Amino acid sequence: MAPVSDKALFDDWPERYEAWFATPIGRLVKDTEGRLILEMLSPGKGEKILDAGCGTGVFTLDYLAAGAEVVGLDISRPMLALAEEKAAGYPFVAVRGDMLALPFADDSFDKAVSVTALEFIEDAGRAVDELFRVTRPGGVVVVGTLNSLSPWAARRKAKTERGERHVLEDARFRSPDELLALGPVEGTAKTVVHFQKEDPLERAAEIERRGQAQGLDTGAFVVVRWVKPG
Repeated sequence: MAPVSDKALFDDWPERYEAWFATPIGRLVKDTEGRLILEMLSPGKGEKILDAGCGTGVFTLDYLAAGAEVVGLDISRPMLALAEEKAAGYPFVAVRGDMLALPFADDSFDKAVSVTALEFIEDAGRAVDELFRVTRPGGVVVVGTLNSLSPWAARRKAKTERGERHVLEDARFRSPDELLALGPVEGTAKTVVHFQKEDPLERAAEIERRGQAQGLDTGAFVVVRWVKPG
């Protein structure tokens, strides 16, 4: 992620980002990814959670609904503005900032989570180190990204090679092992979204169930979980 600037990467994308998750396949993807994030993060009532790269708050509302207090950080003002609007009435604070230099003291949060943000940060290891720094000892760090082992990633790369414009054209995809290697301690990883964009919705749920039951590492979305040593 580049230093904070007046023109951030996603400033032109909030409406299109929200529109994707409003489509039938987008809703299924969001629900599938959201369940895994909640499983790995397990937000609790009164916990203070950092949502780094919160975007428009697509997943932030799930943490708030669980009773957590959330600080949402993003580099994009338009993304943050929409997140604030959606989180009205919840204990949510929006902060514009850079994941490579989080504007928080050490051990400030019970948990830290970042979803689909590391793809756009060249020094992803430094970003993960920052998440650990601001998380208290014994706290949890969860990162979700797009999986390089998935057919979804292959299609997105092909679009980029054809010169087609899309929000992920500058993204770097990582495998579960590559993502785990960014952490300073051993962690766990799971993938979901084993169905494809073209699969009929009535079949997608069964494809997903089988993929998760088999523990496949090729789902389009990978989430890792670390516990900061006490």
